[in-house]
Amino acid sequence: MGRRSLQGQVVVVTGAARGVGELLARKLAGQGARLALVGLEPEELKKVAATLPTDSAHWHADVTDHAAMARVAREVRERFGSVDVVVANAGVATGGPFTDSDEVSWRRVIEVNLIGSATTARAFLPALIESRGYLLQIASLAAITPAPMMSAYCASKSGVEAFAHSLRAEVGYQGVRVGVGYLSWTDTDMVRGADRDEVLRELRGRLPWPANKTYPLGPAVDRIVAGIERRSFHVYGQWWLRGMQSVRGCLPGIIGRVGQREMRRFAPRLAAADAARPGLVGAGGAADERERSGD
Repeated sequence: MGRRSLQGQVVVVTGAARGVGELLARKLAGQGARLALVGLEPEELKKVAATLPTDSAHWHADVTDHAAMARVAREVRERFGSVDVVVANAGVATGGPFTDSDEVSWRRVIEVNLIGSATTARAFLPALIESRGYLLQIASLAAITPAPMMSAYCASKSGVEAFAHSLRAEVGYQGVRVGVGYLSWTDTDMVRGADRDEVLRELRGRLPWPANKTYPLGPAVDRIVAGIERRSFHVYGQWWLRGMQSVRGCLPGIIGRVGQREMRRFAPRLAAADAARPGLVGAGGAADERERSGD
């Protein structure tokens, strides 16, 4: 599709307090969109909304809470009159060997990334059907290629990719377009938090180019904005990710062989580390854990 103007369009962005969500909100507002920001950090969301040049508002909600997201969807429509675009961006991550993983954190990654995306879609689809709008699900390179030490994240992002493809087939005849956004390692709090794990950082560094690099946030978000303007089925935050689609059938076998070799090499260091791996990574993960603990 050709590009559509975002001037006056109402765009909902989940996980909008920081990282991809925050910068995406700023760039969309720069194109004239009106923003509904959703997340777990009300003070951060308030700061983001206050600096946007267009009409914007924010909502504190957990994307896994159906009642809360239904309330947000109702209030967004009351506030703005319609919803044109929804970006399901909220996500968390944890890393480390599955056998040593914290069960609560592992489950929370699935809940936020997969169940939260579905809950977001369920809440806003009536409005998107009415506006013949666009839902963009943010996935990851992790949906295309599996990786050791990232079982929860890979499972969740593979899940949201499949969910978006299935949903596209269901609602396309009603005028709703559904897209999937793919990002490689991008300079966010989440990736910086993951890099604090020495073994995970080294393992990532041993991936083949270009998957072993951390990419700047700005150009990736520019590509997402362009994908929203086109209401694209697939949006690639880094240019080379498009080419990965053509070879993805070969990747599990390759990663399986290489991953076994690397995990064998790292096994002594992993055994010497604490048995329990850290919880959710990055500032967003910390915010999620505070929310659930009531702090």
